Amino acid sequence: MYVVSLTYRVPQEIVDFHNDAHIAWLQKAFDDGVFIAAGRKIPRTGGLLLSQAERETLDASLARDPFYTNGVADFEVMEFHAGRVAPGYEILLDTSPQPAP
Repeated sequence: MYVVSLTYRVPQEIVDFHNDAHIAWLQKAFDDGVFIAAGRKIPRTGGLLLSQAERETLDASLARDPFYTNGVADFEVMEFHAGRVAPGYEILLDTSPQPAP
């Protein structure tokens, strides 16, 4: 699983200018199964995305985000292995085989 952290690098009015296109891109990415969660950081300095897609698919999708193509945000992709979750969140468990330490 991947956590993607977006951090705005431009003033808020520029973020707002590109926000409708970003939301349209985000909806398509959800429709395509790339993301399972998305939301704003508080305070509003960027956002977080959660993905269980293959890394190649995730990277290709991120490359089409208007926040990326227009230099609105920096992106950090972190791989995360969810080995334990609260009841009701089992979909987040990573059941793929892990390499030995």
